[in-house]
Amino acid sequence: MQRAIVRSIATAATLWLTAMPVRAQEASITIGGEVPNPITVTAKDLAALPRHEVTASGGGPGALYEGVDLTEVLKLAGVLMGHTIRGPRLAQVVMVEARDGYQAVFALAELDSAFREKQVLLVDRMNGKPLGPATGPWRLVVAEEKRGARWVRQITRISVVTVKPPS
Repeated sequence: MQRAIVRSIATAATLWLTAMPVRAQEASITIGGEVPNPITVTAKDLAALPRHEVTASGGGPGALYEGVDLTEVLKLAGVLMGHTIRGPRLAQVVMVEARDGYQAVFALAELDSAFREKQVLLVDRMNGKPLGPATGPWRLVVAEEKRGARWVRQITRISVVTVKPPS
């Protein structure tokens, strides 16, 4: 009986702690890999960037998301965009990683407005409210994609990597 009570208390404490929101002010995203200036950005750094809104569903119910363009975040680490993406840089990919190890990859060129209109946002708000602990403090939103498989939640790292052909 006593063990069952202790187990119940431990379970309740774990649920309470995991339900607590991760405050964006305390969290950060590491931007590294093949970038000129590897950095760690915080909510304060991202707040200084231009904000955008997009209505998207990702295969679920639609919502209004607010955040910053992923290319602007990459520029903080010195990643050049536009006409500099040619030749070997066309083999560069951007890997976005979540706290739980989930990963998604984008070709660097597919993120750049010089190549296409796709808008990939690093969002921190949904329907006017901060993201909850299950998805935040930051999440990717790719508005035009039918499935939300690359809508990475709880982002902790963004890496730029050059894909090498197999030997």
